[in-house]
Amino acid sequence: MRNVVVTGAGGGIGAALARRFAAGGARVIVNDVDGAAADAVATDIGGIAVPGDAANEADVHRLVETAWSELGGCDLFCANAGILTGGAPDAPDAEWERAWQVNVMSHVYAARALLPRYLGAGGGRLLFTVSAAGLLTLLGSAPYSVTKHAALGFAEWLRATYAHRGITVQALCPQGVNTAMLNSDGESASKSLLAEGALSPEAVADVVLDALKSDNFLILPHPEVADYYRLRATETDRWLGGMNKIQRSFEGLS
Repeated sequence: MRNVVVTGAGGGIGAALARRFAAGGARVIVNDVDGAAADAVATDIGGIAVPGDAANEADVHRLVETAWSELGGCDLFCANAGILTGGAPDAPDAEWERAWQVNVMSHVYAARALLPRYLGAGGGRLLFTVSAAGLLTLLGSAPYSVTKHAALGFAEWLRATYAHRGITVQALCPQGVNTAMLNSDGESASKSLLAEGALSPEAVADVVLDALKSDNFLILPHPEVADYYRLRATETDRWLGGMNKIQRSFEGLS
């Protein structure tokens, strides 16, 4: 990949991806809502910092315009920004809305800005950082689970609709990753469960770079997720029973 844009690249998986792409010779635009963090990563890798909110359509259009004006295009757009919102259905509406905007609409805005250019050029590549929660679920976080399922659904729709027109869409679905999201304030049983097998952002970036050599839709840094996903699809009641058993253990019930 010659020209790459990464959103949410001020830290975590996004920063690791930006560094890996730059080390491989790509020109990288680093985007993050935290301008100072974007500047720091861009300075470190010799990239271009474009601060902005991936959940704001005007900011996303400006980001894409910058890719074409500064780099001459964008071979790969990594829609990586995401937030973890805990809670059940009674979580405040504002938290549901913010989760929807960042975890879903940021991908929609990226597609809106890129599709006319990609279709005109005969192709392009989109990488959506979804989460294993989009394939499975995350106990203790209804907003995160619901919006990540929606993000996966949108990625699937794009892939099914535009694959024959040269647009490659891939979905990155890791489980636990040692980022600020996993290590943020507030403990939960789900976080402790994810922490057990958590990978470093750099390990996830390595998996992504290898996966970009193919057109496989799902990128699974934790290979066991494929087995869980298969069980969920073919033995749904058994899978849900197992998840409920984990939930009961969280609650100290037998």
